[in-house]
Amino acid sequence: MTLSGKCRCNAVSYTLNNDRPLAIYACHCKDCQTWSGSAFALHVLAPVDAISLDGPLSEYAYEANGQHSRHHLCCRCHTRLYNTTSAAPGMLVLRAGTLDHSPSLQPVAHIWTSRKQGWLTLPEDVASWSQSPTPQQFAQALMKQG
Repeated sequence: MTLSGKCRCNAVSYTLNNDRPLAIYACHCKDCQTWSGSAFALHVLAPVDAISLDGPLSEYAYEANGQHSRHHLCCRCHTRLYNTTSAAPGMLVLRAGTLDHSPSLQPVAHIWTSRKQGWLTLPEDVASWSQSPTPQQFAQALMKQG
């Protein structure tokens, strides 16, 4: 499956080539709420080598809680497109809202629900964890998406 996306100003475009089911999840942690300016952030987890980018990027890196994270943004409009983290070697975390067909995406999991906004009700049939799941738990949620 090949998906395409871009930043807000269209200076950066990308394609994501992934033969696996899309690992789409909503993160309700405080950092994602702050960075997205919303109640949660919607992400796609994919292999790092699955993305091809065209356009001017800048990078923001930091360390927190023993993890190193590198965020890749458009140099012009500063849309955050994806990040990599030492917590998931070889994977990237794509901002799902930058995909051309993002309205059709459905999360297969919700993480950090202990930080979820109180007014938000999550579907009971979607996997959720109060913090981050183990890789095995997340893989099981992906297998159930059928």
